[in-house]
Amino acid sequence: MTMKKTVLNQLHHSLGAKMVAFGGFEMPVSYSSIKEEHHCVREKLGVFDVSHMGEFFVEGPAALALLQHACSNDISKLVPGKAQYNYFPNKEGGIVDDLIVYQLAVEKYLLVVNASNIDKDWAWISALNSSFKAKLTNASEDYSLLAVQGPKAIEAMQELTDFDLASLPFYGHTTTTFAGLENIIVATTGYTGSGGVEIYCKNDVVAQLWETIFKAGATFGVQAIGLAARDTLRLEMGYCLYGNEINDSSSPIAAGLGWVTRPATAFVSAESINVQKEKGTKDKLVGFELIDRGIPRTGHDIVTEEGTVIGQVTSGTQSPSLNKAIGLGYVPTAKATPGTSIHIQVRNKVLTAKVVKLPFYTPQK
Repeated sequence: MTMKKTVLNQLHHSLGAKMVAFGGFEMPVSYSSIKEEHHCVREKLGVFDVSHMGEFFVEGPAALALLQHACSNDISKLVPGKAQYNYFPNKEGGIVDDLIVYQLAVEKYLLVVNASNIDKDWAWISALNSSFKAKLTNASEDYSLLAVQGPKAIEAMQELTDFDLASLPFYGHTTTTFAGLENIIVATTGYTGSGGVEIYCKNDVVAQLWETIFKAGATFGVQAIGLAARDTLRLEMGYCLYGNEINDSSSPIAAGLGWVTRPATAFVSAESINVQKEKGTKDKLVGFELIDRGIPRTGHDIVTEEGTVIGQVTSGTQSPSLNKAIGLGYVPTAKATPGTSIHIQVRNKVLTAKVVKLPFYTPQK
């Protein structure tokens, strides 16, 4: 299978980025060091090329009804200018994908899905649409996405638009003139916990946009940031990553997504998912930090002190912001209370850890 490339692929190579396969694309994993890039986003601002993400437009009189059926959250609560975190439940009560839904106009929505799931998601929503007949457009190959993240991002980007970026609430968006380009979608739907904007544009202007963003951010210390730092940033916030914390067989309630699961019977698998929401699940996704020295990694077993396997680490790292080893993983619900002692099997060692409340990192005001 041929690896896909974003429009800015050659630019990343010219910047010396280490490139890896991710979601079917060749993507920049780092440019300098993960730690340096991570701190740049936490303290200043950094720019991610996340153009591998998928974009679907859903339009017409049937758009709302389709999305109410396909999505877990209450789409009727959206208004133009607002966005909402969601997941697509499958017919077995698992998760097809997690996504963001933007309402662009009264009968027009933008769905942003994970790169590795573009084809699967398109097939899924197209099949559901057979009984709704909304207008669907897969624009994934036409759009690019740059995420400008960090506490200095809004201030630095303000010079590129007349729209008051600071007026956008969290999970807000606007379609405006930005960097001299018209019809640019600017949103506050970041994945880092450090504020900033995500900018959607057509492919033919993304190179110009990248250059202009870096000029505007130069005095603030802007850097290009790779996917490795994006992962440590999202993990510090306790955000799920599809393929790690959630997948086709995951219970969204066990994964902590009850807050985006509306109490209704109109969406796919709603009845069984809401039973879990009401009665609970046998396992729960938790955050933990290591007491002993070591680093937890995806796939490590979570065990009792005697070594009996009770769960698995879904994500783990040495947190650059907190300077401690942290992770996410599934454990029996009885062991999910913050403060509970658990153990992680790292190679031939059983390391002590404790369950902690999420997020690990508290965003700076």
